[in-house]
Amino acid sequence: MIESGLISTPFTAASTADDVLQGQDLTGVRAIVTGGSSGIGAETARALTAVGAEVTLAVRDTIAGDTVAAAISQATGRTRPRVARLDLADRATVAEFVDAWRGPLHLLINNTGVVTGGLERTREGWELQFATNHLGHFALATGLHGALARGASDRDGARIVSVSSTAHMRSGIDFDDLHFEDRHYDPQIAYAQSKTANALFAVEATRLWAPDGIVANTVNPGGVATGLQRNFTPHQRQSLDAAEAAGVFTYKTVEQGAATSIVAAVFPALAHSGGHYLDDAQEAYTVPNDADLAQHPHGVKEWALDPAIAERLWAVSTDLLRARPE
Repeated sequence: MIESGLISTPFTAASTADDVLQGQDLTGVRAIVTGGSSGIGAETARALTAVGAEVTLAVRDTIAGDTVAAAISQATGRTRPRVARLDLADRATVAEFVDAWRGPLHLLINNTGVVTGGLERTREGWELQFATNHLGHFALATGLHGALARGASDRDGARIVSVSSTAHMRSGIDFDDLHFEDRHYDPQIAYAQSKTANALFAVEATRLWAPDGIVANTVNPGGVATGLQRNFTPHQRQSLDAAEAAGVFTYKTVEQGAATSIVAAVFPALAHSGGHYLDDAQEAYTVPNDADLAQHPHGVKEWALDPAIAERLWAVSTDLLRARPE
């Protein structure tokens, strides 16, 4: 049963980022888009730039980032987005990015995502998908908290957009074995855990930071064919094809995929309200943890919004990042 009181918008799965931004003027808004050199991130950055936002592309490959920034400037006739190096799996580059940031920040879009076909680890021994998709963004956001607070004070609040996925419905957080040191490694379960972590981050960030004028919301962009799938195993591709055939999702264009991120970034009802999970430009209904993904493709599982789990994950993430790199 779909609960009442959910945030609704006039937009749909067919809406594009430009549709959401029609009539908007974001002059003076300073935004960071991680993973802005391709796919949904690049389209999100283009759409924001087109309505006057000052955008920074935070990317691993600055050459690709420069190419996208130039294309955005040419397409929009606006100021070229800034490009800065950021490797979310490398704590040193996250710290360098944070240290180099100057002035307020109004909008942080944690868009980067990585999918692996097998077990890969960072130099700390962390499982790569969890380390990149969650811990890297966690370190970035907490490092930029002061800039976001300054941004909130000179405008109508500051926002964080945390990009998750329907995949979150396959796994909660295994606190006993976050990094697959004991259990069998399944890349789909590892990805799912990292996407649940993205949603839980938004819940706890809002609880902690709303007094500073900062809120965070989670978005599911839907199925979009991007570079994210380049490392899929044959089994992962078969699972994706089966999900599409079953109607779990329908592929969107990149422009449509970026729309829900833009809703979280600009929709008035979300200016001071966080911890929500958005799907197809609407707030998703909550389903039990044992719910079937095929029956609830647009829902959000309870484990992704649980305040107690969110608080615990925040503490565990803080402890992991506090440890000195080897």
